[in-house]
Amino acid sequence: MKVAKHLLSRLKRNQLAFYAITLIFLNGKIWGQKATTYAPNWESLHQHECPEWFRDAKFGIFMHWGVMSVVKDNDGWYGRHMYMKTGGKWGNDYFDHLENYGHPSEFGYKDLIPKWKAENWDPEALVEFYKEIGAKYVVPVAVHHDNFDLYDSSFQPWNSVNMGPKRDVIGEWKKAAEKHGLRFGVSSHSDRAWSWLNPSHGHDIEGEYKDIPYDGNLTLEDGKGTWWEGYDPADLYTRPHKMSEAPDKEYCDTWYKRTIELTDKYQPDLIYFDGPLPLVCNGKACSEARTWTQKYGLNFAAHYYNDNTKRNKGTNEAIIAIKEWGPGTVPDTKPVVLDIEKGGADKILEYPWQTDTSLSGTWFWNGSGYSEISDTIVIHNMCDVVSKNGNYLLNVGLTADGVLPAHEKKTLENIGAWFKINGEAIYGTRPWVQFGEGRTKVETGHFKQNKEPYTSKDIRFTTKGDILYAIFMGWPDSGKVIIKSVAKGSGLYNQKVKSVSLLGYDGKLLWKQTQKGLVVKLPKRSPGNYAYTLKIN
Repeated sequence: MKVAKHLLSRLKRNQLAFYAITLIFLNGKIWGQKATTYAPNWESLHQHECPEWFRDAKFGIFMHWGVMSVVKDNDGWYGRHMYMKTGGKWGNDYFDHLENYGHPSEFGYKDLIPKWKAENWDPEALVEFYKEIGAKYVVPVAVHHDNFDLYDSSFQPWNSVNMGPKRDVIGEWKKAAEKHGLRFGVSSHSDRAWSWLNPSHGHDIEGEYKDIPYDGNLTLEDGKGTWWEGYDPADLYTRPHKMSEAPDKEYCDTWYKRTIELTDKYQPDLIYFDGPLPLVCNGKACSEARTWTQKYGLNFAAHYYNDNTKRNKGTNEAIIAIKEWGPGTVPDTKPVVLDIEKGGADKILEYPWQTDTSLSGTWFWNGSGYSEISDTIVIHNMCDVVSKNGNYLLNVGLTADGVLPAHEKKTLENIGAWFKINGEAIYGTRPWVQFGEGRTKVETGHFKQNKEPYTSKDIRFTTKGDILYAIFMGWPDSGKVIIKSVAKGSGLYNQKVKSVSLLGYDGKLLWKQTQKGLVVKLPKRSPGNYAYTLKIN
């Protein structure tokens, strides 16, 4: 009896100890060690470590969709260029708008909003499809340069809940992502609205409509009896100001409140800014404001990271993706994920990074029915990016009613088929000591993405544990692959190869590790398309 009581007593003590240890770890702490707290400065933000979920994910889907989806042949700058009779970088939006809708003094950008109804949009079905083809995270646009919030916003009355589709677009994307187990991000571009929408405050300087103000000059009182009655155009277009005028405090304060609400309410794992950490600008109009406006971005970053750490029991799983716009705009690339738009890197970058690019070439649906970059180029560029410690964020543009265009869907299906064979060489991998070998070279920087297929002699490496993956970008006519970096006695690999297999092929391969390289004889038929993977133990 005494023995039984003694054992019961020990069991209870052990259970209590187990529960105590469990509680400690659930709170994200080891005894005496506090969770990281971030202050709004780069020195404190430097503590941030890129979360493993992002490093493992590698492939995500970007979605530019909103009011501008109403307009065909749109590159994503329509809302600005429709007010620019001269000086528009791409030229014709003003005249197209005049022909299709009327003069910007009579039918402005705001008047496109009721035409965006999203009547066939099914976010759950779309996210389920993205998961099926291999995406590990989704990043819908929450607000583009047009300053129109696609969520239930308390600080921007011009939003998708109050008008247009009258739906909480971001809320529905978030719900779908959670249901299907994908990480969720948002893209916020509203910090650029101050300069981007400034032409709406202008007027024609010649011609039939000379000196007639565009609708960006309208006031709250002007809306009486219109569809937008009760809404102040200044909340959408910003207040009238000169191009040389820096963002004022009211604009910056509103940006901060909107962005904090976006992340607090929808709790994204990632937020993407289309530039440096807001509101750091790079033009003459912002040079004077840079020193005081940058505090908004730093305050946001500290809040976002601290909030995420608290919600994740002491572990920060949040990411801020930003772009470098010249010296000083991104002082430290460790606390953030550096995003290179439609570009790449010429080497393995020290910290995880990301490229974002678009199938159609434009960011919003352009009605063209074809893609600028093919399935082959997407896969080749993605393999290159992943080999250099990066992630690949691929944009698709839905039609105005919320449907994925057929040609983009087909491309994604082809990418998904490739992932089913070769996914293990991408997901959860890390860079090797060398990103690859071959003739094709990639420049570092924005808008320098490769638009031609790589060759069969171009090889990209990834690793996972003791496994080295060698992805070769074409099926060689010779029927064999020679990997010079895995030569016998090589200073790079410096290991004896134990086995070699080809992903998607069940048969045995003939191979030999020589001083010139690892020579692998391939089967007569290739498994799949686009690029192929040797798994080297």
